[in-house]
Amino acid sequence: MSGIRRLYRGETNINFIGNRRRWYAASAIMVLICLLSFWVRGFNYGVEFAGGTQFQYNVSNTTLTVAEVTDAFTKAGVPPADPPQEVGSGATRQIVVKTKTLTAAEQQSLSKEVTATIGVAPASVLFVSSSWGHEVTVSAIEGLIVFMIVVSIYISLRFEWRMAVGGMIALFHDLIIAAGVYSIVGFEVTPSTVVGLLTILGFSLYDTVVVYDKVAENSKDITAGSRMTFSEAANLAVNQTLMRSINTSLIALLPVAGLLFIGAGILGVGTIKDLALILFVGLAIGAYSSLFLATPIVVDLTERAPEYKALTRRVEAKRSSEAAKAGADTALVGGRAGRSGRLATTPSKRAGGGPAPAPRPGARPQRKK
Repeated sequence: MSGIRRLYRGETNINFIGNRRRWYAASAIMVLICLLSFWVRGFNYGVEFAGGTQFQYNVSNTTLTVAEVTDAFTKAGVPPADPPQEVGSGATRQIVVKTKTLTAAEQQSLSKEVTATIGVAPASVLFVSSSWGHEVTVSAIEGLIVFMIVVSIYISLRFEWRMAVGGMIALFHDLIIAAGVYSIVGFEVTPSTVVGLLTILGFSLYDTVVVYDKVAENSKDITAGSRMTFSEAANLAVNQTLMRSINTSLIALLPVAGLLFIGAGILGVGTIKDLALILFVGLAIGAYSSLFLATPIVVDLTERAPEYKALTRRVEAKRSSEAAKAGADTALVGGRAGRSGRLATTPSKRAGGGPAPAPRPGARPQRKK
């Protein structure tokens, strides 16, 4: 309980900055795995990006299965481009099938043949050109670039350019890992995914700026003294904002976890799982990068500057001097205590210099005249 109270009061002393090599290694491994997945597995692009034709069937009042629908499309000569998805449950149960791009005549012919086989007509048929998906992708990239530029300018003006560099590296780190999880899991990439991706960037940046603000407060005019190094001031800031970051992340993650695990996992609402996954992964990795990546990068960049190198030397010299003085004082006190002990246990001496003779047995004590 005392540890929890100290955590809430910001009195923990976890060495985040001193162990930064470990966090760098962990992030590098995660990024490498994600990049490898990009190359090996790629992405499962939705019809909005890859282009194609999507058939949606309302099957709430039937016992129709995904396997039966797949067989019907295959027998009709147009196998599904991706495994059909069953979304919703009960009165909202639907089966969604995506195929290659079809002309209007091909859509009508395929729809009739499949309807004759399964006994259910499609509720809707959506045709999407791949050029539309390309336009969405280009717009998303342009928006991301503008976002990065504006954020970099703001952080540089509000704090300093080193913090802007650390924040941007953390954002790219979050982007790669969130996209990598999509590639590894194989969830479909839709416009909702893009919206979620931009949302998590805002959250990650908010958490990073909160930590940066405390770092700036702790390191104000730090080079004018010799009380602590910049890395110690930054580590203190991370510990002081740790509970705030944990609370913020948990409050944001709980409803998103409900969407992902209950809505998409248990209830089978597949239409929200692409948005829920990107939000869940992005919020979690954003909280991690704010504490374990962004601030340590700022420390590495800052302590290379001459004034901060000089600060580190002054702090070390002051502490060495204080340690030497404390050691000398301890030795002096110990020496005095030893001499006092010896004086207390030394026998009295006569004027002649020899020890007083012991009294003879039976002798009377001499009276002083």
